Amino acid sequence: MELEAVAHPKANVVMVRGRIDHSSSMAFSELLHPHLENCKKGQLPLILNFSGINYVSSAGLRALMIATRFARSQGGRLGIAEFQPMVREVFGISRFDLVIPCFDTLDAALGELA
Repeated sequence: MELEAVAHPKANVVMVRGRIDHSSSMAFSELLHPHLENCKKGQLPLILNFSGINYVSSAGLRALMIATRFARSQGGRLGIAEFQPMVREVFGISRFDLVIPCFDTLDAALGELA
């Protein structure tokens, strides 16, 4: 599990790489927390780029739900962009794309959230 902040003038973009499953979901949450701290009302939105994520389990979805609730409690905006097909399918089947704004491209996320 790896997170890397990418400079962008319209959003806080974080590249996420690896798997978010039972064994890595806690580490994912811990690595994501500093980025969520800056996801507040009046600040730039936080966009997670999932192009490097090849698997998300229910534990990963739970970690994302908690992150979304935290961002919303601060008035922040959080979205996910650039899914690999298998991960996008998981979000669609679980209806998780109704919980977190999901976008096929970073540009689409920026257009909606920024």
